[in-house]
Amino acid sequence: MSAPSLIPEDEFRAKLDAGLWWKIFRRALHLRRYLGPLFVTAILLAACDAAFAHVTRWVIDGVMRDGVNAAFTRYIVVYAGLTLLLCSGVWVFIEMAGNIANRLAHDIRRDGFDRLQELEFAFFDTRPVGWLITRLTGDCDRLARIIAWGLLDIVWGLSYLLMIAVSLLVMNWRLGLIVLAVVPALAVISRYFQKKMLLSAREIRKHNSQITASFNESIQGVRTTKTFVRERENLADFEARTQQMFAAAVLNARQNAIYYPIVTTLGSVAAGLALWRGGLLALDDSLTLGTLVAFINFAGQFFLPINQLALKLTEMQGAQAAGERVMGLLATEPAILDSAAVRQRLATAAPAVGSALAPDGFARVIEAVEFRNVSFRYATGPAVLTDFNLTVRAGETIALVGPSGGGKSTIVSLACRFYEPTEGQVLINGIDYRERSLGWLQSQLGIVLQTPHLFKGTVRENIRYGRLNATDAEIEDAAKRVNAHDFIMRMEQGYDTPVGEGGNRLSSGQRQLLSFARALLANPQIFIMDEATSSIDTETEQLIQQGLEAIFAGRISFVIAHRLSTIRRADRILVIAKGRIEECGTHTELLRQRGHYHELYTSQFRREREESVLEHPGA
Repeated sequence: MSAPSLIPEDEFRAKLDAGLWWKIFRRALHLRRYLGPLFVTAILLAACDAAFAHVTRWVIDGVMRDGVNAAFTRYIVVYAGLTLLLCSGVWVFIEMAGNIANRLAHDIRRDGFDRLQELEFAFFDTRPVGWLITRLTGDCDRLARIIAWGLLDIVWGLSYLLMIAVSLLVMNWRLGLIVLAVVPALAVISRYFQKKMLLSAREIRKHNSQITASFNESIQGVRTTKTFVRERENLADFEARTQQMFAAAVLNARQNAIYYPIVTTLGSVAAGLALWRGGLLALDDSLTLGTLVAFINFAGQFFLPINQLALKLTEMQGAQAAGERVMGLLATEPAILDSAAVRQRLATAAPAVGSALAPDGFARVIEAVEFRNVSFRYATGPAVLTDFNLTVRAGETIALVGPSGGGKSTIVSLACRFYEPTEGQVLINGIDYRERSLGWLQSQLGIVLQTPHLFKGTVRENIRYGRLNATDAEIEDAAKRVNAHDFIMRMEQGYDTPVGEGGNRLSSGQRQLLSFARALLANPQIFIMDEATSSIDTETEQLIQQGLEAIFAGRISFVIAHRLSTIRRADRILVIAKGRIEECGTHTELLRQRGHYHELYTSQFRREREESVLEHPGA
């Protein structure tokens, strides 16, 4: 099985992708009530900008013809009307563009987060957290801004450009062609710099993502860093990354610094040609003074929309790098999802509340989970499981022990359908679980990990995360059954005590007890403990042991443990090594076999006795 992949950094196309931008624009089409006025306003503003030069021409020619008898009142009214129309248009486009930018960013970020919730574990195996955060923050915002403000400037720029070109050719086509003669040179120069600036902009985004990921990793691992006194080495590594981004940013700025002066120079050349040739025509009375002023005005203004379009093109080049990443994320299809047949059953089968049927039309109660000839390998690396067979029935507790890398966690992940078998089947009540609803199956899971994750909030809110509609009485009952209630009540605010970010205001044992209460409250049919007691003290382990019977009762339970005292009461203990079952039996049966389990247990028991003697030498 392979994880879905987004477009690699070095495979981006070195030109603007019309198909990509159309996909992005289509995501904004539901905002028609803002897009329509935005387009109309952009064209109206272009018409106003062009009209000012024509009105100036009309005024100058009128004054030259009529002198003090010219219609000044009419001129003032026309100028005032154009100014008022221009101001109103600016207000409308700011309102519309702001709405589009904020709403589109919200929608893309929501859809991106929703897609991340759908993707399987394999996707996150190869994606740093910082990389994903950048997609949903900076990249989303940049994309939304370029769609809103970029569309406005592009529509305005193209409209204004067309109006100026038509005006020049209508007033004097020969003089207009002289001004427009510099356009081919501008097109060639723009095409050359487009490619260069696009590549450097993508380098900036790539290094920015890497820096964000480095930030995230450094903050999460700050205790380890200080323990090994790695601050200087980490700083050196971070400086190397920032230096790469600095170099890419300087290159991009240098390219912009070269490109825009060239565009401005070409505009000055066009205005100079218009002034030279138009002046000669005006001296011969072949051109009115007002028309000459309008020509010079238009010649200078002609490159304003071109400059604006070039600027937006540069921004689009940078935003395209963000767009490819965001759209790549949104287009990533989960490798593990409900089949068409399952979706059809979910849509048509509507079991009544309290029915014995699950939403997918099969039995709601999980009576057995079976691994049948299961083999599995990750995207890279050797096989983790080979021809694995196991059947677990409701009420059974299966303990998995053995060396690291032997396949214990993989077995549990396959049972949860976080991954799917490369070969063979996992069956629920005799039915391949790929024919069952993925959402229903994973809603039946209760998982407690070695390092439980608590969310920022209160104790009550963290326990309720297992079942959001649980009452306070149900929350307290779950806490009592796992022996967490007493320590909670000793806290200053009891169940309303904030746990801090990640639960950092609680001890490891307290966090673990809360995770057990959260799992129990969810009332899962399949319960999983993955090294849940390996990092807690003996006293807390005893509290957990007392509450395990309540958790295991009537459920299919998998327990992965290196601390073997946790699993002595398991119905079956499997010794897993190299993806196979080496030994299977109860605690007593395996000790009698004097095999691998006997060796693990006696060596651990001996070590624990030695530690006890060292801690209490007088006992």
